[in-house]
Amino acid sequence: MGFLKVKGVIYEPVDRVDLGPDSDEVYLQANVKAPRMAGLLVKVFAWFLESPIFGGILLYFLKRNNLIHKLVSFAELQESPLFEPLHPYKGSEEMEVKCVEADLPPPEKVQHVVECLQSAEDVSESPKLSFQRWTILDYSRAYTSGEITPRMVADRFIAAVRESSNPSLQMSFFINYSVEDIIRQATESTLRYEQGKPLSVLDGVPIALKDEIDCMPYPTTGGTKWLHKVRHCTEDACCVKRLRLCGAIIVGKTNMHELGAGISGINPHYGATRNPYNSRKITGGSSSGSAAVVAAGLCPVALGVDGGGSVRLPAALCGVVGLKPTFGRVPHNGILPLNYTVGMVGILAATVEDSLIVYAALSGNLSSDSSSMTMPQVCLPLLKSANYMSFNIRMARSGKWFDDCTDDIRDCCSHAIAKLSDKYGWKTVEVTIPEIEVMRLAHYLTIGSECSNSIAAHQEKILAEMGWDVRVGLSVYGAFDSKEYLNAQRIRNRQLQIHNKIFSKADVIVTPTTGVTAYTIKEDALKTGELDYINGAALVRYQIAGNFLGLPAVTVPVGYDKSGLPIGLQFIGKPWSESLLIHVASAMQAICTSGSKRPEVYYDMLAKK
Repeated sequence: MGFLKVKGVIYEPVDRVDLGPDSDEVYLQANVKAPRMAGLLVKVFAWFLESPIFGGILLYFLKRNNLIHKLVSFAELQESPLFEPLHPYKGSEEMEVKCVEADLPPPEKVQHVVECLQSAEDVSESPKLSFQRWTILDYSRAYTSGEITPRMVADRFIAAVRESSNPSLQMSFFINYSVEDIIRQATESTLRYEQGKPLSVLDGVPIALKDEIDCMPYPTTGGTKWLHKVRHCTEDACCVKRLRLCGAIIVGKTNMHELGAGISGINPHYGATRNPYNSRKITGGSSSGSAAVVAAGLCPVALGVDGGGSVRLPAALCGVVGLKPTFGRVPHNGILPLNYTVGMVGILAATVEDSLIVYAALSGNLSSDSSSMTMPQVCLPLLKSANYMSFNIRMARSGKWFDDCTDDIRDCCSHAIAKLSDKYGWKTVEVTIPEIEVMRLAHYLTIGSECSNSIAAHQEKILAEMGWDVRVGLSVYGAFDSKEYLNAQRIRNRQLQIHNKIFSKADVIVTPTTGVTAYTIKEDALKTGELDYINGAALVRYQIAGNFLGLPAVTVPVGYDKSGLPIGLQFIGKPWSESLLIHVASAMQAICTSGSKRPEVYYDMLAKK
C-alpha cells in the first residue's frame, strides 16, 4: 500500500523545543476514532481483523485514522532509539531521609522504615476521622497486644471473600485463593507472635498479588484461561520472596484485565472486578483486583504490575494510594514478561505510609544478577519529623494537559494543589510538556509489540480461548513493524530529554491521575470484554511518562466527583526520587484524609467483636 503512505511529522531537534508556559507548541488532544464495541459487535470486528482478506486493510485505516502513521510510523526524528529506560544514578541531595543499603535484608529495611514513621504516641494524638482504613502498623499493634491474631484475621478474610463472591455482589476480586494455604501461613504467624518473635511489622499482614506475579502454590494465569498451561509457575517471584521473609500472609491472586491488555478490569473469564465505591462501576486496570481489595478493606496492601498506568489508574478510581517506583528498583524476576521495557511491580496501599513500608521490603537489586546496574541506596523519608515548610517544592504543571479532564477532576485536583501551596508555601511552575499524544501512541505501539511478541509462539493455538477485546488488541499489536517500533523508541529518547529539561525547573510534575472517574460496567461487555478506546485514552492520559520513561510516580486520593467516585492526584518524579515523592504524597494525604468516605462494599478485618 505504498501509494497510501501518509506523510509523517518532521520533528525539530529537542534543544529547539520551547518548554515555557508561553510556548507556541500546540496541545494535541487524543484523536481516538473508534466506537465502543462489545457483545456481537466486537466479535464481528475481531473476525474481520483476523481475516486474511480484510484484516490488513482495516488495520491500515485504524492506524492512519488514529494518527499512528502521521505521528509515529512515518515520522522523521533525529534521536537514536532508547530501548530500555534504565537511569544511571547521578547522586542527589536528599531531604529528611534515612538511607540504607539496597541489599540489606527486607526485614531490616522494614525496621528502618518503622523508625521513620509516626510513633504510637503520635498516632494517638491524631484527629479522629470519619473513615480510615486499617494500616500495616494497626495490624502489627493489634497482633502484638493480643487483641486479635493473624489466624482470626485469616478466618475473617476468607469469610469476606466468600461473601463478596455471592450472586448479590459478584465483586470478582480474586482469580485464585487457597483457604488451606492462608490458614497455614496465619497459624505460623500467630505462633510467632505468641513466642514474641514476629519477623517484622508485616508479619501476619494480608497482602494480595496481581495474577501476573509468580507465587506458589498458585498458577500464574495473567487473567487468561491458557497461559498457566504453557508457562508453569515453579517458584515465588523475587518480590514475593521478600514479602515472605517479612512474614506477610500472601492471600491469593487478584483478578486483572486479560494479559494486561486493557484498562477496564472487565475480564470475560473471571468476571468484571467491581468498584467498592459503586459496584456498577469499573475499578480500572489492569491491576483491577489489587486496587479493589485494598479499597474494600480486605488487605492494607496489594501488589500490581504497572505497564501503562496499571497500578496508578485503578488506585485512583478506587480511592487508594498507588506507587510505581523507578524502572529497575524492584526486580522483574518472576513477573510475566508481557511488557518488559515498560512494566514493573507497583504497590497499591491504604496509605502512603503503607506503600513506603512495602516499597522498602521490595526494593533492591538481585544478588545473583551480576549484569544488573548498581542500585543507589534506598532512601527512606523521615515522615515523623518532616518540616514541609522547608522543602520549597516546585511543582511543574502543564496547563492545557492538566485541564484535559472532567470539570470535577480539574476542580478537585486544582483545589488540592492550592491547599499544598497555601499550607507549605510550595510553588507551581507553569510549563509546556510537548508531544503528549505522540508519547501515548509511541507507548501504545511499544507495549503492544512487546505483548504480542511475548505470546507469539502460542497465539494461533489459543486464539479461541481469549476474550474478544483482547483478540482485537492482539490483531492491532501484530500489525506494528520494526520501523514503527524503532521510531517509538526514538520518541522515548526524545521525551526523556524533554522531561529532564522539565526537571531542571521543577522537583515534581503534578497532574490528575486520570481524565475521567470510573464509568459504568455494561451488561454486553461481561462475556466478551469491551473496546472503549475513548474512555481508555482519557484514563491513561497522565500515566504514560511513568512507564515509557521509567520514572517513579505516585497517586494520592484527593476527593470525589459529584457521584461520590474517587479522584486521584499524581506526582511524577525524577529517577530514584521515591523518597521525595513519598514526602510530597504524605503531605498531600495529610491535607485530604479528613474527607475520606467509606466505600459501599467494605470489610473491617480488625473490628473488635
